[in-house]
Amino acid sequence: MNIPEDLMYSEDHQWVRIEGDGLIRIGVTDYAQDALGEVVFVELPAVDLEIEKGNMLGEVESSKSVSEISAPVSGKILEINDDLESYPTKINDDPYGEGWICLMATEGSSPEGLLLDAESYRSLLEG
Repeated sequence: MNIPEDLMYSEDHQWVRIEGDGLIRIGVTDYAQDALGEVVFVELPAVDLEIEKGNMLGEVESSKSVSEISAPVSGKILEINDDLESYPTKINDDPYGEGWICLMATEGSSPEGLLLDAESYRSLLEG
């Protein structure tokens, strides 16, 4: 299971990359994409949507199921990965790269205290 050390993780299997200046990039983890199976459709959030931590950010539909993507932190959607509309399997092929979901501006609070580091996420999966 690929769990990059430089990312942070939610208990709902999203990853967060801190981009600086209050910006974060969000996607689903390698564990989540593997559990889903082949992704066939992704419902992305709307740009400029203000969302609270834990609310639905979007959905991922796979050959096995439909799963909600929860917002790992509160913030405003600045950019979405439009490529996923035509190529949803990028989530399977490159979950930490080209399979990212959205770029978000956080609302003043740092996500560090709200998320797990790689070691804690690994422990969650093993538990």
